Amino acid sequence: MRGLTDRNVDSFKNFVDRLLKFPDQVSLDCFRLNDIVSWNDKDHNFDVSGWICAALCRGVKEIDLDLKNLGDTLPALLFTCHSLVTLKLDAVGSEIKVPSDVCLGNLKTLQLRNSVLFGDSIHRLISNCHVLEDLAFIECGFDNISEVNIQSPSLKRLVLEFDVTEGRYFNFVVVINAPNLVYFQYHAAVAKSYILSTMKSLEKADISIYQFDSIDCETSATHLIQGICNVWSLSLTIDEVIFRTSRLPIFHNLIEFKYLGVGFNGRETWLVEFLHCVPNLKTLTLNFPDDAGTRWKALRMKVPSCLSFHLKEIEISYFDTHMIEMVSYFLDNAMVLEKLIISMAALTWRQKCEAQNKLLQLLKRSKKSLIVILYYCFILWLELISVWFGFV
Repeated sequence: MRGLTDRNVDSFKNFVDRLLKFPDQVSLDCFRLNDIVSWNDKDHNFDVSGWICAALCRGVKEIDLDLKNLGDTLPALLFTCHSLVTLKLDAVGSEIKVPSDVCLGNLKTLQLRNSVLFGDSIHRLISNCHVLEDLAFIECGFDNISEVNIQSPSLKRLVLEFDVTEGRYFNFVVVINAPNLVYFQYHAAVAKSYILSTMKSLEKADISIYQFDSIDCETSATHLIQGICNVWSLSLTIDEVIFRTSRLPIFHNLIEFKYLGVGFNGRETWLVEFLHCVPNLKTLTLNFPDDAGTRWKALRMKVPSCLSFHLKEIEISYFDTHMIEMVSYFLDNAMVLEKLIISMAALTWRQKCEAQNKLLQLLKRSKKSLIVILYYCFILWLELISVWFGFV
């Protein structure tokens, strides 16, 4: 609606008013409104709250709102609508005011984005959504709370991306009791503490954590990782060693592991120690910068059992020449390896040629039969080399 004249805007407003408030109660499946224009413009007197109420009275199943000052616009009726199946709210930094009376009996998807919540509003909201399956807090902030309490036996997918900015209160406990959870994503600073019930159905987790203040990061982060020990596929991003592998359980179900992060001293030791916790791992993806400070050749550690018996595929993203030692370690110790995927997109052409020659020398020395895939750029060139060195 950018560039519209006042007359055009008034015509649109009158059209929506007539459509939603007409006595003929035609059913409505979806009501979506975004902040293309300022709905708080007093010159046009938009009745956004009235529009939402009218949609609710028509048995709307999905509401998607992306509005400034949304917290001042939401009617209490929104939180007691039995027809709602999907509710998505982007408050653009304003507070979501959850009333004391909440009953969303058929809500399956709830997504809050760029919102601020206070007190026990999270627990009050979620505990009254009895069939909730998909819950997401994206770039949300919390004030005046001691815990983020999520308890839902029906929940299958949970995304938590907390807004951690200077001055934002973050010293709270994260409590999750969702025994049927299948997917869990957590991107935030390490919280004060984590209390996670057993997630026996968990298939995939995406964890990205970092230290924000003086919280006992190691203990809290360890509790978080311990809580997802039944996962099958894990993506982990850390910027330093914020939990000790010696305190982790064995991840018996984990068959896919993706590690992302920036460099820190002793990373190769930490990674090998972690691989001891995943005895049945089949696929390993490494996506991090390396430097000459790593010392894979100097490792004097027992080889993880997953390398000896189960690991079949390794992918290394953003490969550079310093990673030759790492590749050599895996070629020497991954006894059932079938596929090696390496991306050289970040290298110059000369570096790519140099790296390829070194890799071929390693492959010849390893005497392994495996497929090697080299990505030289993101899309334009893919070279597939099938290597079989069966020296007698």
